[in-house]
Amino acid sequence: MQVKVAKSAGFCFGVQRAVDTVYEQVEKGIRPIYTYGPIIHNEVVVQDLEEKGVRVLDSKEELEALTEGTVIIRSHGVGREIYDLIQKKGLICVDATCPFVKKIHRIVEKQTAEGRRVIIGNDKHPEVEGIKGWCHTPAIVVESSEQAEALELAENSSVCIVSQTTFNYKKFQDLVEILDKKRYDRVVVNTICNATEERQTEARQIADEA
Repeated sequence: MQVKVAKSAGFCFGVQRAVDTVYEQVEKGIRPIYTYGPIIHNEVVVQDLEEKGVRVLDSKEELEALTEGTVIIRSHGVGREIYDLIQKKGLICVDATCPFVKKIHRIVEKQTAEGRRVIIGNDKHPEVEGIKGWCHTPAIVVESSEQAEALELAENSSVCIVSQTTFNYKKFQDLVEILDKKRYDRVVVNTICNATEERQTEARQIADEA
C-alpha cells in the first residue's frame, strides 16, 4: 500500500500561531491561564495544555465567574461582547485569533454598519459564531444550495457575502452563483484561507490519482 503525505499537512499559520501563543503564556509562569473555547480543534494539544494548567472556558457564564487570570482568545475568534466582558472583569486578554479571521471581523463590522446584511457559512462553527458577534445587523447564515435557493429578501437588498476561512471554495462559488441570480445589491469577498483552498485542491488531486 502506498501512503502519500500531503504537502500542506500540519497546522496552518493561524492555528500554529494560536498554539504557540498559549505555550508562550505557559512558559511565562503566570497563572491562572484560560482559553475561551478549545484553542484549536485538536484533542492532543488541548489535553497537553490542560496538563500544563491551562483551563478551557466553555461558556460566557464561566468567563463571568472569573476574578483573575489571563484569557486567551482561540484561533476561531469570538464576538465583541467577549472582549468587552474580559475588559469589564479586569482580566488579561491575549488575542490568538487567526489574522485571516480578524480580517473577516473588520469586513462585516464595516459592511453591516453601512446597512448590509451578511451571508456566511456553517452556522454551528465557532468561527461563524465569532463573525456574527461583529455584525451590526442580524446575520443571515447560508450553508447549502437549498438554503440559498430558499432565501427570500427583497430585490436589490444590500448584502455582503463572506465565508468562514475553512469553507469549501467550490461550494462558496456555487452559493454565490445562486445568490447572484436573486439580483441583490451585493458585495462578495472571498475570505477562504489560502491554506484551506490549497488543501482542498491537493485532496482532490490525490483522490483522482488513487
